[in-house]
Amino acid sequence: MPEPTYRTMAIMARTFFLATGARLTYIGEENIPDQGGVVVAINHTSYVDWLAAALIAQRRRRRVRYMVKAELQQVKLINFIIKHTKAIPVDRSAGAGAYAVAVQRLREGELVGLYPEATISRSFELKEFKTGATRMAAEADVPIVPAIVWGTQRIWTKGHPRNLRYSRVPVTIAVGEPLNDVHDAARAEAALRESMTALLNQVQQDYSHPAGEYWVPHRLGGGAPTLSEAAQMDAEDAAARALSRTRRR
Repeated sequence: MPEPTYRTMAIMARTFFLATGARLTYIGEENIPDQGGVVVAINHTSYVDWLAAALIAQRRRRRVRYMVKAELQQVKLINFIIKHTKAIPVDRSAGAGAYAVAVQRLREGELVGLYPEATISRSFELKEFKTGATRMAAEADVPIVPAIVWGTQRIWTKGHPRNLRYSRVPVTIAVGEPLNDVHDAARAEAALRESMTALLNQVQQDYSHPAGEYWVPHRLGGGAPTLSEAAQMDAEDAAARALSRTRRR
């Protein structure tokens, strides 16, 4: 069915990357099945990596139904986009409803996109995964497609100013082979992490990482925090948010 809002958003996504001069490289787009339900598991390093992942899916004439924070519905424009692109709002305090919707969309033959890490990785390494991707794939009996987006953290990420000027940042979007053995939870989780780690390493091998840059992982000589340091920062942020909510109440 025609979806004018989704089509408009795709045009805006391409325009966004053109305006910033981003040089997009697509790897493995043929690994996205041309039909049927699929869970698309994406690493999370920036506020715009979902745009890049949506574009590689569109090259296969597929649309991604993203799982997004329910709080975004409070912004009228974003709520309009959520409704008209069939995104799936997730209340993180009670996610069963969103999970059920995602499983139904998968059974209907849709691509459902999500971040197994749940939140942006400040270290730009893969954080611990939540189990939602593998659980919903097993329940809907569909494959998981691992995806890595690399470079968008240079455009807009947590804790750093946005870089929206024309700066010709290279952005790589890589998709791995579908994981079809999804019914053994432990095996599926391990396979997903192994595949996403291999993809990340592959992409990084062909990407220049200047020493000391904030967007370069510590492992590669960059200025990003280590996984443990980033976890501590996340914990401090969570504590501050909890205190703020308590004071408002």
